[in-house]
Amino acid sequence: MKVTVDASTCTGCGLCASECPDIFEVPELVAVVKVSEVPEDQKECVKQAAADCPVEAIKIQE
Repeated sequence: MKVTVDASTCTGCGLCASECPDIFEVPELVAVVKVSEVPEDQKECVKQAAADCPVEAIKIQE
């Protein structure tokens, strides 16, 4: 699974980073993905973060 954040949509609210700190961080008002491939044990967390993103900026590729 790969995950990306649309920087033009992201508001930098930090919800994804609080839900999945091993995957997301918000260094400068826009979330970034810290890994190239999501580990198996983090996939559900990433799916939940994508579902919870208020602006739907998180995209998942299976």
